[in-house]
Amino acid sequence: MSVSYQPDLVYVDGRFRSGYEVVVTDAGTIFSIGPVKAEKDGGGASLSGVRRLPGRALLPGMIDIHSHSFQRALRGKAESRRRSGPDFWSWRNIMYRCALALTPEEIYDVARMAFLEMTLAGITTVGEFHYLHRTPAGEAYADPNLLAKQVIRAAESVGIRIALLRCAYVRAGFELSPDSGQIRFIEPDVERFLHDSERLRNEIAAMRPTVSFGLAPHSVRAVPRHYLEAISAWAQTHAMPLHMHVAEQPAEIGACVAEYGTTPFEFLDGLGLMTHDFTAIHAIHLQSGEIERMGRGKITVGACPTTERNLGDGILDADALIDAGVSIAFGTDSHTQTDALENARELESNLRLRHLQRAVLDGRQGEALPVLLFDFATRAGARSLHVEAGSLEVGKAADFFTVDLSEASIAGSLPDELLTNIVFSMSPRAIRDVVVDGRVIIDDGQHAMQGEIVEAFRSVQTRLGTEL
Repeated sequence: MSVSYQPDLVYVDGRFRSGYEVVVTDAGTIFSIGPVKAEKDGGGASLSGVRRLPGRALLPGMIDIHSHSFQRALRGKAESRRRSGPDFWSWRNIMYRCALALTPEEIYDVARMAFLEMTLAGITTVGEFHYLHRTPAGEAYADPNLLAKQVIRAAESVGIRIALLRCAYVRAGFELSPDSGQIRFIEPDVERFLHDSERLRNEIAAMRPTVSFGLAPHSVRAVPRHYLEAISAWAQTHAMPLHMHVAEQPAEIGACVAEYGTTPFEFLDGLGLMTHDFTAIHAIHLQSGEIERMGRGKITVGACPTTERNLGDGILDADALIDAGVSIAFGTDSHTQTDALENARELESNLRLRHLQRAVLDGRQGEALPVLLFDFATRAGARSLHVEAGSLEVGKAADFFTVDLSEASIAGSLPDELLTNIVFSMSPRAIRDVVVDGRVIIDDGQHAMQGEIVEAFRSVQTRLGTEL
C-alpha cells in the first residue's frame, strides 16, 4: 500500500511543478512522481491514503554530512573570549571539557536535541563524525561502540537517517605530548580500531535501512601514516565513505610539512585517498596545485560555513573548487547554528565579500545559483555519504520536506523564483512537514517527542552549568 502526497508544488529536476503528486511505498521509497492520478489508482500503486498539502511546496530532504552532535551542548558556552580564548586552538579546550563531562545517557540526550533541530530545519540525513569512544578516564567500555550506539539510538528516536562515521583519533599531533582533554577520543591500536569498526559495521547492517556506516580518520595531525594507510585500505575494500578534516587551520599545514615534507593534500594524494569516496572536511587553507589534485580525484569538500565563521577558520575557495570539478556538500559541524540553507547562503556570501561582486557562483557547472546551492545541500551530500536520497526520484528514499507558501519570508513567491527565495531568504519557520524513509517525522511544524527531547536536553544543560 502507498500514500500519495499532493502539495501545490513539487521540486523535480531543478524546477517546481504544479499538479504533481509523490507516491510513497510502505517500504519507504518513492514509487512515482508525476501529475496527480485518480485516487483509486495512485499512478499504478494501491493507495492506503492521500495526504493533501494545500498551500505547500515539497522538496527533497537536505543532507548534513558533518556533525559532532555532542557539541550541541556547547551552544551559549563558548562565545566569550575570556572563557574560550581567541582562536580555534583555544576553543578546543572548552570543547574537550564538554566531551569529558557527558555521561553515555547525556550523549544520547544531547544527540537527540541536535537531530531534532536538524529535522525541524528540513534535514533528513546526518553524517555523524563520531569520535567519543571511551570513558572520561580513558578506559574502554565493555562494548567499545557503546557511545556510537547511543548516537544511533538518538537518531532512530528522532527519525533522522544517519551515516555513523567512526572516527580514528590516535595522538595530539606530530611530536606533541598527549593531551588529557582528548582521552575519550584516543584509540592507539589500529588492529583494535579495525576490529571494533568491523563489529559496529556488522551490527549496523542488521539495523533499519536508515542507518549506515563509514570511516573518519580525524586528521593528518591526529592519525599517523601507518594507521591512516591501514584504515583507508579497509574503507576502500568495502567501498565505504571516508571523511577527514583537512587543512582547517594554517598550523596544520606547517605540522604536515614538518612531519612528511609535503602539504596535506599532496600527502593524501600520495596515499591514494583522492577518490570519489573521499570527503575532505573544511579544506580552507589550500596550497598551490592542491585544487587540481582534488579535482582530478573528483572528491567532495564538506563545507561548514556557519562553524567556520564562528571559529574564525577562514573562507573556502568554493569558486575555484567548483571550476576544478570538486563537489561541495554542507555540514553543521559544531552546531553553533543548525541550518543547511544558512550554510548555502554563507558559501556564496563569503565569496561576494572576497571578490566585491554579486552572484559569484551563478552559472558554474551550468546551473543557476539557487539550483547549484540547493544541489550542494541535497544531491552532493547523498554522494558523500553513499545514501540513496537527496533528490525526488523513483526508487530513492522517500525523504522530503514541505514549506508553507504563505509564511512571511517566502510569501508571494512566484514558482520560478520560489527556490531563490527558499535558498536566500526563507526562515526555518516555513518548514512544516518532514518525511524520512516514508515516515512523517515533523507534522505541521512539530515533532511528536519534541517536548520530551527538549526537557531532557534542558536537564543536561542545567547540570553542566554555564561554565565548563
